[in-house]
Amino acid sequence: MSELIGGVLCGRRVRDPVADGVWNWAGNIAFLADEVCHPASLEEVRSLATRGSKLRVLGSGHSFNDIADTPGSLVSLAKLPPTVEIDGAAGRVKVGANVRYAELSSRLHDEGYALHNLASLPHISVAGSIATATHGSGEGNGNLATAVSGLEIVTVGGDLVSLSRDRDGDRFNGAVVGLGALGIVVSVTLDVEPAFEVRQRVYEGLPLEVLDEHFSAVVSGAYSVSLFTTWRAPRIDQVWVKERVDPAGERPMPEDWFGARPADGSRHPVPGMSAVACTEQLGVPGPWFERLPHFRLDYAPSSSGDELQSEFLLPRRHAVDALHAVDEVRDRVAAVLQVCEVRTVAADDLWMSTAYGEDTVALHFTWVKDADAVRPVLELLEERLAPFDARPHWGKLFTTPADTLRSRYPRLSDFHALARHYDPNGAFTNDFLTRHLFAGLD
Repeated sequence: MSELIGGVLCGRRVRDPVADGVWNWAGNIAFLADEVCHPASLEEVRSLATRGSKLRVLGSGHSFNDIADTPGSLVSLAKLPPTVEIDGAAGRVKVGANVRYAELSSRLHDEGYALHNLASLPHISVAGSIATATHGSGEGNGNLATAVSGLEIVTVGGDLVSLSRDRDGDRFNGAVVGLGALGIVVSVTLDVEPAFEVRQRVYEGLPLEVLDEHFSAVVSGAYSVSLFTTWRAPRIDQVWVKERVDPAGERPMPEDWFGARPADGSRHPVPGMSAVACTEQLGVPGPWFERLPHFRLDYAPSSSGDELQSEFLLPRRHAVDALHAVDEVRDRVAAVLQVCEVRTVAADDLWMSTAYGEDTVALHFTWVKDADAVRPVLELLEERLAPFDARPHWGKLFTTPADTLRSRYPRLSDFHALARHYDPNGAFTNDFLTRHLFAGLD
């Protein structure tokens, strides 16, 4: 078959993850697939799905665990046409699964439209981000998957299944954050809105104790707010404030943020690193897609270089207690940490979303790239966060026991049934899904 251009992959050889796709973005996971397939058309995708072998879609590889791995065939959609079809009258855009947010955002803005939010990095794929409930920040902003109004999925046997929010209701809610378990998503349809401008400013030196009484006010004071700390002291080192510009009249940004003072120049979230790759700060207005991410579209997709990542999302009502729980072990955390980011995400009704049913606070940890040193700290951190029903990000490192993880998703049995409806023999189920979710259900 002409689309099978990847060779057999074996061992744990160090290769260029962009060139041949056998390693993930971070270089900490070597995929074990027999081959990498590069279909160039929908027909070739459908042909792959008829083979009866194990399949997983690679996406942009921006994951830190084996969620995308398979012993069979990895499918890269990079050669598919990068479809972007805007329907302004409906307020929607249909996007090919291989399109990344960087390309989509520029195209939308040129046509006068915007997405409601973006993640820290704009270089990640639309379909992969949605499948793992990746998010931005903001009290009223759902994760990226909440913008989805339609999906097209190639299922086992090569069938093309279309699902929509308007037509398929609860089944649609189960399919959006699909974890790759239903089939190969070949397109998504997203809600759009008129383009808008955003300005951002970084404030420094917010004592942790301020959050005891003012957490909600701190994180809800602008369209998107992120808190950064190295946990080397009981404080928030940086507060990134992203404010939508009111076309009716611009007001000055505050001179302080609950006692934190404006930075005197641009900042990188990791102390000491150059801010050249970061989006513009200092309150300068600019297009939404050049301010909502932390990092610029025209720089390589790396927040600090070599790193590992974990993230835990928990009910927002536990935010202050959870932060104090981390502060109690901050010396252990700080020893292997580059930076921690705290964000908020609005509740949704997507079955496998990390914000399902609860307004959520997200604690994101960018670790040094030393798995042996990070693992015991990660286990300690999860122990400290366990009382708060923390859900780990699907694409990052975690050690949460399977029984605990399953208990935090009340629609898991429904999701398993949905996966088996479209994939009866588990061609798209891999070791990650079996280990963490499906064991005992099949």
